[in-house]
Amino acid sequence: MTDAYSLINGWFANHMEQTAHAASDTGEAIINSADAVVETLLADGKIIACANGSANILAQYFCTALLNRFDQDRPALPAINLGADATTYSAICRDNRFNDTFSRQVRAVGKPHDLLMVFVDDGHKANLIQAIQAAHDREMRIVVLSAKEKTDITSLLHPEDHEITLHNLASNEASPLMLVILNALCALIDNKLFGA
Repeated sequence: MTDAYSLINGWFANHMEQTAHAASDTGEAIINSADAVVETLLADGKIIACANGSANILAQYFCTALLNRFDQDRPALPAINLGADATTYSAICRDNRFNDTFSRQVRAVGKPHDLLMVFVDDGHKANLIQAIQAAHDREMRIVVLSAKEKTDITSLLHPEDHEITLHNLASNEASPLMLVILNALCALIDNKLFGA
């Protein structure tokens, strides 16, 4: 077997092992998070998502699955990805307020009964922390999907908030698992709102 095939096989084996761990460890958190999203939507609230770097792809995927469809035709569900508006994001950064990139937007569009979905793969978190604080100020609930356990974000969460965590994975290892988790979350949300 060549080195290239060994690398590929090792990557898949590692992914399968991490997927098995995630399946056994995150089920309850996924169910609780789906319930929180459904309660938000039934209370006429919206989902507001935010993430840094490559995790923003996951935030956009989740919002697209809610706004358009996941795996069945159904009414659109209100969801906004704050990282999708590059003009607003860069304008806030331009004014040397990177840490306010999401909190400023949360304060503008968030309201009680909305839910902030935060995606954390690694790296800079100060702007995510400020977004959570702004959401709490607006009486919003929080759901965090994180590649790491017990980060500084964990200590900010209130009893009505939820966190789905992986076992301290690197960003490139966590992203595929986070996508699987999002698919499970979307399937539960659709099932709870619209049935099988």
